[in-house]
Amino acid sequence: MPPIRRYEEIAAHYRRLIQDGDLSPGDSLPPLRKVCDEFSVAMATANRAFQLLKSEGLTEATSEGTVVAARPDVAVTGAARLKHLERTGSTRFPGETSSNHWHGLRSVADPLIAELLGVEPHDEIVIRRRVHHREGGPSTFDSSYIHVRALGPVEELLGEGPMERFWQEIYKERTGRELIKSPERRTARIISQTELEALGIDMPADRTAAVLVVVNVFHDEEGPLEVWEDVYPPGAWQVDTE
Repeated sequence: MPPIRRYEEIAAHYRRLIQDGDLSPGDSLPPLRKVCDEFSVAMATANRAFQLLKSEGLTEATSEGTVVAARPDVAVTGAARLKHLERTGSTRFPGETSSNHWHGLRSVADPLIAELLGVEPHDEIVIRRRVHHREGGPSTFDSSYIHVRALGPVEELLGEGPMERFWQEIYKERTGRELIKSPERRTARIISQTELEALGIDMPADRTAAVLVVVNVFHDEEGPLEVWEDVYPPGAWQVDTE
């Protein structure tokens, strides 16, 4: 992996502040000269970092300087959600809510999910689904496909309603096993009727739309344990924060 360049480090610093809610829409970023002093970089480096944030839709230039944008089309990635968990202990960002929680034991119908989870098509797995809503941004439809062996240490996976803690944290506490995340995968496909309904999108029956799909796979020493799939609504895009 190539080394992270200084302007990328600076952009990542302010991106985290924006995502964690320390900088809200309309808040000003420091003047470039102050950024140069704080990070000991040249003006061109600081300016390149600010241009990167602007290209991601996170900031905008005004007569008063650079401010945090409303971000109406930028959605949260699964990787960003996990990084936020490491920093704050929560998978939810400031102002974020969730709805349409569903969970149950079902046979896995998608052959790709079966392959990634290391099971046979139509084997029984745990499926947990929810819709995340974030003020000023698009909702995302998230699905977790979990190997049934996780039910031994974390029987709460089939409990009523959303879990109070991220289930992987409970699993690690009770088993002593570390979970490793594979590189994030991104693809696009046609949105399904289930996803349209979950995201509250009203689309004529004779029309279709493509959606961005981001997949993270988690393993422990026995093999794949969870496939986490994020589906972003048509027109939404996400920023790579890893």
